[in-house]
Amino acid sequence: MTSDRERSKRVSRRKFLLTSGAVGAAGLAGCGGQSSSDGGSDGSSGGDETSDGSSDMTSDGSSDETSDDSGGGNSTELLDAEGSSTVYPIANKGSSYWNSNAPPSDGEYWGENDEGSVPGWDEIDTDMLLADYFASQFGFEPTEQRSEAPFQTTVGLSHSGTGCEAVVNGLVDIGNSSGPITAELGWSEEKRDNTVVDNVVGRDGQPVVVSKDVSDEGIDQLTGDQIRAIYQGEVDNWSDLDGVSYDQEIYVIGRAEGSGTDTSFRLNMLGDANASMEVDTRQGQNQQVAQLVSQNDGAIAYMALAFTSDQVLPIAIDFEGTVYEPDRNAEHTIYDSDYPLNRDLHMYTLIEEGNPNGGGRDRREAAFINMFLTEFGQTLFVEDNNYIPLPTSDLEEMQEAVNQVKP
Repeated sequence: MTSDRERSKRVSRRKFLLTSGAVGAAGLAGCGGQSSSDGGSDGSSGGDETSDGSSDMTSDGSSDETSDDSGGGNSTELLDAEGSSTVYPIANKGSSYWNSNAPPSDGEYWGENDEGSVPGWDEIDTDMLLADYFASQFGFEPTEQRSEAPFQTTVGLSHSGTGCEAVVNGLVDIGNSSGPITAELGWSEEKRDNTVVDNVVGRDGQPVVVSKDVSDEGIDQLTGDQIRAIYQGEVDNWSDLDGVSYDQEIYVIGRAEGSGTDTSFRLNMLGDANASMEVDTRQGQNQQVAQLVSQNDGAIAYMALAFTSDQVLPIAIDFEGTVYEPDRNAEHTIYDSDYPLNRDLHMYTLIEEGNPNGGGRDRREAAFINMFLTEFGQTLFVEDNNYIPLPTSDLEEMQEAVNQVKP
């Protein structure tokens, strides 16, 4: 684990404000998670351990005691992220690619996906290794060594609320969240703007899903009002819904309180991030929700797009006469920006003391996040995980902000 001295060093260089209800490090210890610094295995906890459980070490095994300049200096200590299971597929795949530091000749990492050449690849004209290329734009020295990036990255898997708390308390560099930090921590927008930088890297057309038996009965569309009735305990059998004859008790699945998926669903579907709900069970992560839906008849759940399957089927939703289909080619789809459950995916960073440029990001954070904000990154890390790339105008705005950190 990271030593108290190292953690104190990391916290001391940060400028942050704590809310009266913020949970400290002791509270975070009770939130189990997973982490991966190479994309190949998950550790037992996120944040300050690498995937093999060792302390923060550089790739040659030496202690990570490099300088940690404030004001955007080029520290090469481990960059760690923690939080949302929705953002995890994006962040973890990006971390795997970054740590690989693969050469351009390795098409598996640099230039190809299932459909061939990755959009944006042709615009990257370089002979440099992958992380060397993105890090060098922010002043880092290339290592010119495969699997030895200018700095290593690791991503912990837990909840949005945990990720937000961890970054605010200076325990990690990036707090991943699928819900806005204002809702996760009960903050005002002013407090958000004075404390963290909101790096939006993609969007999720949050679907409502049903188990295969429900779909087989022809239930592939519900109204927003019907979904609200189910989650507020007004109906408990599918046959109670107008036009539905399936006599099966509804097994109502929710996400754990504190997850961004739960926060966003309550906010966007029920109108209040703290709205009351009646569910049969709550699960901490999207993977667990998907498993329950596939194993139980009559199930309904809300989750992230990346975890849907032929056993966990997204349904169409009729919101006041507009039907949003789980089909990218439909007239109105859950991939549209006006879909009521559409939500931003955030990588929050803490405002750096004395570093107004780039909104307070340090150069490690900016270099890593910038990789996701390229057409290359939007395709490989966002779209290939079944999420929604940022619209061009939003992407350019995020790029402009991050690029202010460049030396």
